[in-house]
Amino acid sequence: MYKILANTIFLGKDVLFLPECHSTNDKALELIRSGKAKEGSIVICANQTRGKGQRGNSWEVESGQNLTFSLILEPHFLDISEQFNLNMMVSNSIRRLLQEYLPDLKVKWPNDLVIPGSGKIGGILIENILSSSAWEFAVVGIGLNINQRQFGISKATSLAKVTGGQFDLEELFRMLIAHLEQGYISLKKGKIEDIRRDYLLHLYLREEWAFFKDESTAFEGKILGVSKDGKLQMELRNGFLRLFDLKEISFPNL
Repeated sequence: MYKILANTIFLGKDVLFLPECHSTNDKALELIRSGKAKEGSIVICANQTRGKGQRGNSWEVESGQNLTFSLILEPHFLDISEQFNLNMMVSNSIRRLLQEYLPDLKVKWPNDLVIPGSGKIGGILIENILSSSAWEFAVVGIGLNINQRQFGISKATSLAKVTGGQFDLEELFRMLIAHLEQGYISLKKGKIEDIRRDYLLHLYLREEWAFFKDESTAFEGKILGVSKDGKLQMELRNGFLRLFDLKEISFPNL
């Protein structure tokens, strides 16, 4: 199951499949620290018991029904200040694949995959190993709800739940890694503006007025874009412009 991929150049040539694990990101970080990892290595798990999301949230999965894996990259060609470029590339690559089945799919800043009116279908958590002057490794954790139909969290959904179909996990995995490799090659070639344009074009609630919450109050705002360092750019009703970091703002329920 989940064998070495034949349809890619360098991603997925080293695939570690685990029937169960706490977190694929944690396992990938262990491989890096032990010197056993190389660029393109993948850790994939059928039953992830303590999957991690943004803000320290957990990621709920039903065994054998979804895709939960971590991809190890060595983005030395990017400056430490350019970390959000990798984030955008990964989000774009996943959206491109899933949009074949879900035309309304959007990316919710910074890196959730959502279907407006239905809920969250996936998320990304990138954990980095940095030196004083360079980016050593990036562990790209991806969780996608594919065939699971029941969720304890009301705002979660899946590909099967929305479309009514049943999907081959290995085939989707193979196609997704190919999309990610293409995106990573574009990133290496410096096609940052194309990646940014694609990300903003499909950004959830961009150019729409909606209610958000910061640490203390609810307010109405309109997302304008994302700064180069990944902060959310928003216009408020009073005309002021604000920048928000990851833990400084909450979105309305889908």
